[in-house]
Formats: sequence, C-alpha cells, structure tokens
Amino acid sequence: MTVDVKVPVLAESIPDATLLEWRKQPGDTVDKDEILIELETDKVVLEIPAPEAGVLTEVLKQNGDTVLSQEVLARIDSAGSAAATSLSLVPEPVPAPVASAAAASHERLSPAVRRLVDEHALDSSRIPGTGRDGRITKADVLAHLEASAKPAATATASPPAPAESARASAPAAPAPALVPAGAESVPGAPAPGRRDERREPMSRLRRRIAERLVEAQHTAAILTTFNEINMQPVIALRRRHKDGFESRHGVRLGFMSFFAKAAVQALQRFPAVNARIEDAGIVYHDYCDIGVAVGSPRGLVVPILRNVEAMSFAEIEAGIAEFGAKARDGTLSIDDMSGGTFTISNGGVFGSLLSTPILNPPQSGILGMHKTEERPVVVNGEVVVRPMMYVALSYDHRIIDGREAVQFLVCVKEAIEDPARLLLDV
Repeated sequence: MTVDVKVPVLAESIPDATLLEWRKQPGDTVDKDEILIELETDKVVLEIPAPEAGVLTEVLKQNGDTVLSQEVLARIDSAGSAAATSLSLVPEPVPAPVASAAAASHERLSPAVRRLVDEHALDSSRIPGTGRDGRITKADVLAHLEASAKPAATATASPPAPAESARASAPAAPAPALVPAGAESVPGAPAPGRRDERREPMSRLRRRIAERLVEAQHTAAILTTFNEINMQPVIALRRRHKDGFESRHGVRLGFMSFFAKAAVQALQRFPAVNARIEDAGIVYHDYCDIGVAVGSPRGLVVPILRNVEAMSFAEIEAGIAEFGAKARDGTLSIDDMSGGTFTISNGGVFGSLLSTPILNPPQSGILGMHKTEERPVVVNGEVVVRPMMYVALSYDHRIIDGREAVQFLVCVKEAIEDPARLLLDV
C-alpha cells in the first residue's frame, strides 16, 4: 500500500514552506513517526514524520524547493522492503548506508546543530543530548566544547614535554599568524589584515522577520514612550519566595511573570493597546494573548502565551520555560507562533540598557524590558542607590493616544514597584 507524505496544514498567515533537508533517501526503510524531512516556514521549522512504517519509494521534492500546504512530498510503500524496492531517480546521489553510531547520531541533528558539529569536527555520538527524545541541541554542543577545552587548559599549565616528543605526538599544523602584542587570539578568527568576504543565503525566517519589521515601520505610526521602574520591591519579593515557589511549582520564579501580570492589568484598563486595526475598523480583544520574544539559533521568534489574564505566576513561568526549550531545540510549532494581541521583549537579558522596540503587526503595542542597573535616585528627598530598569512602550499612534500610552506604562510601573497591586487589582 502506498502512503503519501504531505506538507501539514499551514496557518493562513503562512503561504508556503521551504524544504530544508531530507533525512532519508529513496530505498531507505523508515519507521512510523521517524523524522523524514525538515520544512522551514516564515515562523518555525517543522519536522515531518513518516505517517507509516515501510520503504521510502519516491521523493517528489528536493532540498530548497518551495512547497504548499497539503502538497505531496514523497511516497512510502508500507508493505515493501528495502531490497525489493526499485529506487527512484533523483538529481542527488543516494548516500551510502549509515555505517557507524556516529553517522547515525549525526543524521538526527538539526541543520544548525549539524553545522556547528561539522565546523568543530566533533563526534556527535559522544555528545549527550538534553533535547526532546535525547536530541542534541546547540547548547549541548557548546557545553561539550567548553568541557573539552578544560583538559587542554590544564595540560597547558603543566610542565611542557620535550620538543621532539611534542612534535611526534601532535599533528602537523600551519604556522600561526603573527598577533600584535596584547591582542587576544580567538580560535577560528580571521588573521589580521585579511579582507575575505563570504555570502550566505538568508533563511526564510530571517527574511520574514526583515519584511515584518519594515512593514511595521511603513504601515503604522510608531511612537515610543519611556519610564523607569524601581525593581527593589520585586527583587526582594523574589528573594524571599523563590525557593518555596520552585519547590512547590517545579519552575523558577523570574521577573517576566510579574511584567506579564502587570501588562495584563494595564491592557484591561487601556483596551486600545490590546487592539488592532482591521480594514476601516478597530478590533478589540477581551482576552490577553501575549507574545514573548525569545532568541533562537535561527533568529528572534515570538511564541504566544494564551489567556494570560487567567494564568497564575507558575503557569506563566512554566510556559515561558517551555517556549525557551522549544526555541533552542527548534521544535516550536505553528500554533505556538500564531496569533497574539500584545508582545513583551526583554532585551535586558543581553545587556540592553535602553531601546525602542518595533511593533509586531498587526498588534498595536509592545513593551520593552531592559537591564536592571543600580543608579542614584531621589527617594523622599534623599539620594539613594536603587536597582532601576528603563521600560519602553512602542505603540501605534493611529489608534492609541499619547495619554493612553503614558498611563499604560505608569500602570505597569506602579504594579511592579508595589506587587501587592497585582494581587488586589488596584
């Protein structure tokens, strides 16, 4: 029986996808739910599993092809065997069967992780995976590289072996480039004075991010208002309860849940910030689906926490932690990324002190968090040092007045500086 392997149903906002890489070739035996191919959309990378066990008899699309929703990618003979199946002709040569555990492990890597492994000539079978089903993530590879570097540093600190012995045990290598005195030598960095260039194709995700950012600036009247928040009350509250919170709920207590709750309170008071323009009207939302900007190996992604107004602090923190893990592993789904009425972006985790975030269309508001830094401030007529954070609200001035935007940010500020307001809804 022949079974079709199809592109999954894509969201209305995702017109097509790009075929990244086949994991199997015609003639290969496949197991049910075994990953056959990766598809890259404007938002996420999708892993397409085999719908049935059998033999991959025909590949209809090649790496780099653009495919549509429900389009047939390949066919599987669910009753066939590798020996009895005639291979389909494809432009690319069929690779030899996997001959080692290292090759089998390498085959399961995502493209980003595979590139990192190949760049450092690593044996992927020796890298412990912490991702879903034991898959190796980019963080696993970096941790393995760091762990491998430590013995080398220890060996360097010990007395050197005789020169002849060192030459006999070490492989031949080109002479290192001269580095000016005081300059730090970075492995893999270009030699001083080199003027090499390289050109790499932009991924669909990166292209779509660029398009949406430009679209937002061309279609919306974006304005940004700023304020600063004294983080000391939240820091003290978190310090008192973080151990008990983690013990009870199994998740760490961070600052994002406080800001999400404060944003919900402000969105309910100023519904225009939670609205969007559609045709000649304004669509108001009675729910708060908040996008949380997360960095991933493929770029910035914004998965959506839904109905945050009904979520507890623990549920918010658990949802954010799950999105972070999915972003690292490249397993975010289209549903995770679709929708959203408002966005929170935390540039502070990368050290940003101040920024003007760009709207995520068709949303009309985005809250930017930044680095918490001790600064002198005036409290009750005295200059004291407090942990302060600049916050920014970028908004669409077409439907949000400056008064509403400023009061929205003040509402967030008051809730963070007096967390009891989040409990009492005042």
